[in-house]
Order: sequence, then structure tokens, then C-alpha cells
Amino acid sequence: MGLKVAKFGGSSVADGIQLTKTKQIIEADPDRRYIVVSAPGKRFDGDSKITDLLYLCKTHADHNLPYDQLFQVVADRFMAVQMNLDIDINLHAHFDAIKENLGKGCTPDYIASRGEYLNAVLIAAFLGYDFVDTEGLIQFDSKGRLKQKETDEALREELLKHERAVLPGFYGSMPNGDIKTFSRGGSDVTGSLVARAVGAEMYENWTDVSGFLMADPRIVKNPKPIHKISYLELRELSYMGASVLHEDAIFPARAANIPINIRNTNKPEDPGTIITAEPDAENTNVITGIAGSKDFTVIALYKNMLAGERGFIRRILSVLEDFDMSIEHVPTGIDTLSIVLSNKTLDGRLDEVVDAIQKQVNPDSIETFEDMAMIATVGHGMSRRPGTSATLFTALANADVNIRMIDQGSSELNIIVGVQNKDFDKAIKAIYEAFV
Repeated sequence: MGLKVAKFGGSSVADGIQLTKTKQIIEADPDRRYIVVSAPGKRFDGDSKITDLLYLCKTHADHNLPYDQLFQVVADRFMAVQMNLDIDINLHAHFDAIKENLGKGCTPDYIASRGEYLNAVLIAAFLGYDFVDTEGLIQFDSKGRLKQKETDEALREELLKHERAVLPGFYGSMPNGDIKTFSRGGSDVTGSLVARAVGAEMYENWTDVSGFLMADPRIVKNPKPIHKISYLELRELSYMGASVLHEDAIFPARAANIPINIRNTNKPEDPGTIITAEPDAENTNVITGIAGSKDFTVIALYKNMLAGERGFIRRILSVLEDFDMSIEHVPTGIDTLSIVLSNKTLDGRLDEVVDAIQKQVNPDSIETFEDMAMIATVGHGMSRRPGTSATLFTALANADVNIRMIDQGSSELNIIVGVQNKDFDKAIKAIYEAFV
């Protein structure tokens, strides 16, 4: 086919058994030349992720508590894999350097990144590939924002020197040299950046599921798989809680028009889900998928002649900016406006926010609806099929689900409804059954 970049998530590189599967997958296709790896994930229920253990080491160090035993657990995980797979490498120098920096008060980002670093060093030796550190290659500015152009150029220049390489995901560095991590799951982003830099024909993202499903299998029994999905559709589903792929991983691949293939390390024969620029022309379903999240609060404002009042929305947004809060959705009407905030963002400050909005814009009334869930029904086919909204709302009415909010994007790619948390599962089942 052509050059491929393959990223393997935490479950795919959790222990020696999984690494053996990973090696077989890589060696089965010589086009898989650049490999991005996460830190080891959980091996079984009740196990700990390496990144969580490293964060715990940092917490102990910051509070002057002993962390030697915790760090030894981390070291033992890597040493066990090395011995089980008979990998010819000395990891002790790496452990010593990390422990020394931990004792000197390293940053949380540094210690969090060491799981990916150590795993990449180990896996490179296991595969016989070059190890290429992403420190200094993936570049952030002084405010922690990714420098796209500089990162692209640095990765391309370095990887041209290596026929095959393993790179750690999740992190890069700041202008002063400090390690800077992406948000959790950010190894997906690293893989996408590498794919763009080397001009890959395919970016494979290997995990523990066979691609995307049309709904959460914990809610809907045996939901249909999504064989092909567009970047835009996936962006909507990822934002609303479909967590197979980090939502920011879409942008670098999309900019370079590189397809993303979500694959299952434990079932490599499954084709998975292909993510491309264009929607699936063969998909006869009205919708592509359903996703959602719980625990939101809606602040609903009413003000007579709101539509004619200049600066109304701007003043509300300035209030939320002062509280350093991001907004999820802002449905509006002629005299009404609703603001959707996650409860995590609010962090118990709802009364303060409401008081500040009251003082700033003096609405005729202001109400709050807590314990809300947001559900997105997504699909390119929705805009071409009359009666889509009627089908959705009828399904929810028949399931006795009260809709508290409706928001539809201008692209007609999705319809978002707000329901009470207690109705979340029931609503998703009703929508799925109505369309699928």
C-alpha cells in the first residue's frame, strides 16, 4: 500500500503477552515503519496504569513521603517484560535518571511522560528499531500551545534519518526544554502528527476494540459497527463522549488527508473503522452514531427583546471567561439563551456564576437545570432525509423521556438533546432503536 504509522495504546503494550501480539502485527506488514507507543496500561481488572503510578510517585515526593516502593513497582513492570521477552537492554540507567529528577522536584509533565519514554526504549529494542525521542521534536510555545509547523518540520527532518523507528507518544517540549504533555490519551495525537510529518498513506490506531460502534455497548446490546466514518462525524462523536480516539488526533491527519484506521490488537483480522475526509457513500443508515455524556448544567436566561440587544452574548461570555470556564453549547431563541456547562467545569461555583451573569446582563428571569445529560445523534445522512428530527423526538416521547434542550448545528450533521441524567440510557436506547 504505502508507508504506515501505527500507534499502539496502553492495553496493547501492557505486558509481554500483548507486546508479542504487537510485534506480530508490525512484522506482518513491512509498510508499518514508524511505531508510536503509549505507557503500559492495565493488565487486568484492579491493576494500575503506569502513568497513574508515576503521578502517585510525584504526589508522594511533593509531600515529602517515601516513594521508593512505588517507583520500584514501576521499574519491576518494565523489568518483568524485559526478562520475559529476553530483550537485550539495560534499563537501570534510565530508572536512575528518572528517580534522580524526581528527587530534584521535576515537573508533573516530566514524570507523567516517563511511562511512554521507557516503553518506547524497551519496544524499540524488542523490535530492533531505532528509538526516536519526541522531546524537542514535538514543540509547544511558551503558553503550552502546539507549534504545528515547527513540529511537522522537526519530525520530518529527524525521521528521514531512520528507516524504522519507535517513538513515545503523549509528550513534547516547551521552548525552555521542559517536558510538556498532551491531555490523557494524547499518544493518539502524537501518532497523527508523525503520520502527517512522514506523509503516511494510513495512520493505524491499535487499541482494545475493533473500531467504533453506533452506540455504547454498555447501554445498547450488540450495537452495529461503524465501518467508515468522516472526520467531521467522528469529531462530533468524540466530543460528545465516544472515547476510542482522542478528539484532537483528527486534525493533523485531516489536514494531510490521511485515513485513520482504528484496529483491535487482540483481533487483528477485524478491519476496524476507517476515518476519511468523505462520509461513507455506501452507508444506508440515516445516522452514523450516537454518543453522549452525563453531568451538565444548563443556565437558561429570558429577556424581552434579547435579539435586539447588542453585546448581550458577549457580556455573558466575558463573565464565563473571568471564571475560566469553557462553554459546551449555547442554544438561542428570540428572547432566550441557554448556556450548557459541564459540572466539572463549574466545580461547585454555580451560584457565583449565576450572580455574576445577573449583575452583568440583568435578564428578566434566569433558571438552572442541573444533573443534565447531553446526547448527540450524528450522521451526514440526516440532512438528506426528511423527518429525521420527528423520528428522534417521537422516539424519546414514546420512551417517556422529557427533552429539556435541543441544539442542532448549522451543518445539520448532528442533533443534540439535553435530558435528565436518569433518562440517559433510556434515551440512547430509544434513539438507536428508532433509527437502527
